Amino acid sequence: MIDVNNFESMQIGLASPEKIREWSHGEVTKPETINYRTLKPERDGLFCEKIFGPTKDLECSCGKLKKINNKGKVCDRCGVEVTRSKVRRERMGHIELAAPVSHVWYFKGIPSRMGLVLDMSPRALEEVIYFASYVVIDAGDTTLMHKQLLTEREYREKRAEFGTRFHAAMGAEAVQELLNNVDLDAEIAELKEELKTAQGQKRTRAIRRLDILDAFKESGNKPGWMVMDVIPVIPPDLRPMVQLEGGRFATSDLNDLYRRVINRNNRLKRLLELNAPRII
Repeated sequence: MIDVNNFESMQIGLASPEKIREWSHGEVTKPETINYRTLKPERDGLFCEKIFGPTKDLECSCGKLKKINNKGKVCDRCGVEVTRSKVRRERMGHIELAAPVSHVWYFKGIPSRMGLVLDMSPRALEEVIYFASYVVIDAGDTTLMHKQLLTEREYREKRAEFGTRFHAAMGAEAVQELLNNVDLDAEIAELKEELKTAQGQKRTRAIRRLDILDAFKESGNKPGWMVMDVIPVIPPDLRPMVQLEGGRFATSDLNDLYRRVINRNNRLKRLLELNAPRII
């Protein structure tokens, strides 16, 4: 057991999609928080008792199972586990994203970690992530270059000229594919060779890239994790809703942010299911 009052340092790292799902007790699929008539959490919502645990000690949501002799049992009617309500301070949920999203810290941070790993400028990266340009992922046997940017018009021209002999894409999904294709050992070896002769700005950038790539290798984190397929939802008691006098509710800003993500994610899922035309 970790002594929370006695530690020297804390390290923050990347979490893999598998690890986020492992932490989670269920997927949050609805943007609702509580039912304002019954004041009970909405099922599959941001305060769901089935995912995060009961709001009352040793009592399921529907009231069928109560008291300590039912502890650990899951109600067959409401699906809520009978346990202490304090689990709502530790149980996490998750949101499965309809499309990958780049982590803003690693994309917009200075220097851009994504840019350093891929050896791309922040502006070029921004054009790809915000669907302004295509990036060549596999040039095949064409005259195109790996990681070359193409406008919509250029992409259509090259597609007409080369057909399926090359692979290019846009958005965070394209960046994720590029990051997953990075060979850390090969890149590190190449940079060490480059440093023997490099000077000035070229040398400074090579050192920065080497630091980042070495850190990825030593930590065991994968560059592709900088683009997220799944978002963790923190426990509800860490982002509470409090009823004020007059019946109004005060809530954490986090709940509004999560609600916005879920609404847009659900809308995108519906469009994808309907095979709607590509929307940019």
